[in-house]
Amino acid sequence: MLTIPWIKQRLEKAHHLTFSLYAALVAFGTYSCMYAFRKPFTAGIFEGMTFLGVDYKIWLVIAQTIGYACSKFYGIRFIAEMKGNKRAQSIITLILISWAALLLFALLPAPYNIVCLLINGFPLGMIWGLVFSYLEGRRSTEFMGAVLSISFIFSSGFVKSAGKMTVVDWGVTETWMPFVTGLLFIVPIVVFILLLEQIPPPTADDERMRTKRVPMNKAERKRFLQLFLPGLMLLIGSYVMLTVLRDIRDNFAADIWKDLGYGAQAGIFTQTEIPVSIAIIVIMGLLVFIRNNYQAFMLNHLIVITGFLIALISTLLFRQHRLDPVWWMMLTGLGLYMGYIPFNCIFFERLIAVFKYAGNVGFIMYVADSFGYLGSVGVMLVKNCSNISLSWSQFFMDAVLGVSVTGIVMMIISTWYFKKKYISETAVQMINC
Repeated sequence: MLTIPWIKQRLEKAHHLTFSLYAALVAFGTYSCMYAFRKPFTAGIFEGMTFLGVDYKIWLVIAQTIGYACSKFYGIRFIAEMKGNKRAQSIITLILISWAALLLFALLPAPYNIVCLLINGFPLGMIWGLVFSYLEGRRSTEFMGAVLSISFIFSSGFVKSAGKMTVVDWGVTETWMPFVTGLLFIVPIVVFILLLEQIPPPTADDERMRTKRVPMNKAERKRFLQLFLPGLMLLIGSYVMLTVLRDIRDNFAADIWKDLGYGAQAGIFTQTEIPVSIAIIVIMGLLVFIRNNYQAFMLNHLIVITGFLIALISTLLFRQHRLDPVWWMMLTGLGLYMGYIPFNCIFFERLIAVFKYAGNVGFIMYVADSFGYLGSVGVMLVKNCSNISLSWSQFFMDAVLGVSVTGIVMMIISTWYFKKKYISETAVQMINC
């Protein structure tokens, strides 16, 4: 990929804060633009369209999620073994494949175009691991990862608003809307990828503080899973539930807002997500000041538990009509993302650093993601292929209550497990010394 010498040289000599801001903003820009190829179709309602007795939009969401889930399983090996010199080319290739799938979606008639969303989802599922690989293993990975992860919240609402605008203001049909929205972002994403490629590798100080990050072969991946299996099962279980809730809230936001009486307001997606984005970046960014990896790892558990509590309490208040719909969606979003974001940018980063395991975050993140999106597909199929006749807003509300209670219990047990393992590992190291 093209190197811009004056940018690369400046970054190598830049102050730690300047470098972190550059890397964070460029990663944020790259992943935000990616969302323009993934999420705009969810802003459509596709009113009255069904296939085999199931709502057409649900088929689209399931198809893309299956593609995404398959991508995550493939990414366990692909991301873990990816060499640094091929990342930028890979990102551009994957984006172009996903965009071509959106063109086919517009050209093919329904329901034959459903498969196009599956094709669209597969390449996009590998973008996160490639982008995050530029940031991991550094002193300020929390801050940079937090900024990157904010794109999950901000960009989802932003590109949906952009997609809705093309339909409402420009007269674009709902089937052409995803491709047209991608067209608006194709040049910006290439520019951001080019800037991302200028980021130099971690310094010696970064490697000393956070453990060197290296590709992992099959045997190394297996050993890592065996070493932390009970704790990983608890963490991944919690993450699967958070992913399911996040996907329901994200993919069916238009339907939920319609149920709540806000269906005609295109800007409602952004209105609730910007405050959540700001709150999350402040919370996650502050973790960069905690140098002790073990303390930060335990604090991450507390943040996730607090997120579950916020989602639980706000939903109970909404059911009692003591909270209006906008505040409920905002607070459930805050709670869910307080749980979801740490897993995507910090949790496994600190896990590797705490136990000084030579590997990379991408591998374990893709293990978690693969099961997370598989869970999302399962829940959507159960919801639509069973006799459950709840609206999406009611279904989401009930799911938040069940998941929050279960998640709190699982994270408390995870805290106990990793605390015990850390004490045991520390004792062994002291004996060996």
